[in-house]
Amino acid sequence: MYADLHLHTHYSDGTYTPEELAERGREQGLGVLALTDHDTIDGCRQMALACAERDIEFVSGCEFTVELDGFEIHLLGYFLNLDCSRLIEELEKSQNVRQNRIHEIVSRLNKLGIEITSNDVLDVANCNSPGRPHIGRVLVTKGHCRSLDESFQKYLKKGKPAWVPKAKMTAPQGIELIHEAGGLAVIAHPGLYHRDDVIGPLVGAGLDGIECFYTRHSTAMTEHYLMLAEQYGLIVTGGSDCHGENKGRPLIGAVKLPYSYVERMKSAVSV
Repeated sequence: MYADLHLHTHYSDGTYTPEELAERGREQGLGVLALTDHDTIDGCRQMALACAERDIEFVSGCEFTVELDGFEIHLLGYFLNLDCSRLIEELEKSQNVRQNRIHEIVSRLNKLGIEITSNDVLDVANCNSPGRPHIGRVLVTKGHCRSLDESFQKYLKKGKPAWVPKAKMTAPQGIELIHEAGGLAVIAHPGLYHRDDVIGPLVGAGLDGIECFYTRHSTAMTEHYLMLAEQYGLIVTGGSDCHGENKGRPLIGAVKLPYSYVERMKSAVSV
C-alpha cells in the first residue's frame, strides 16, 4: 500500500474538490492520503469522508508558512486535532494575513496599469485561504499573462513588481502549534530551499520529520535527505504537492510513499 502525503484542494490554492482528489487517489491505487492545504484545515472533514467512502486511509494535515531568521520555510503538520482551539485561532490569523495580502498585491498591480480587483481574485479563490496562484489565475483569464508561471515570473514572485511580503510565525512557534494540536511537524520539500543549515535549528526546536520523497527532488536529493533523517533521528514523509489542474498537470501519485513510512509516523504520533 502506498501514500501521498502532500495534497491541496480548492480550500487553498488547488483546483480539485476533496471528492475529486480522493477519487484520483483511488484511481492511482493509493491507500493513504493526507490533505495539507495552506493555512487551513477547512477541507479536512470533507476529505476524510470522501476517503472513507473509497476505503482510503486519511491523515489530517496542513501546510504552514513560517520563517527562521528571516528565511521562509514550509512546515507540514500531520495527524492534527481539528478541534484544537489554538490551531483554529492561529489559522484564522494566517487567513486574515492572506486576505489582506491579496488587497495589497492587487493595489500594486493596479498601479502598474493592470485592471483587476480584489473581488475578482476572492471570487476565483472562493475560500478562506487565498494566495498568489489565485491572482495568477485572474491575470491569465483577463489576458494579462499567458500562464500561471508567467504571472509569477513577471509580477508575483519575490523581487517582482507586485511582490508583497507576508507576516509569518517563526519556525519554533509553528512547530509548537503543530505539537499543541497533537501533530507531527515536518519540513516540506527541503531540496527547494538550498539551505540545509536550517535543519539543525529546526531539529533543536522540535522538528519531527523531513519530506524526503518529493516530486521535484532528484534521486540524489532524496538519498541525501534520507541520510539526514537517519542522522537526526527524524521520520520520513513524501508527497506529490498536487494542486490539481492549477499547474498544468495533476501530480497526485507522482510520489508513492511506501506504507511502512506511514506506520512509523503513526508510532511517532502515539508516543
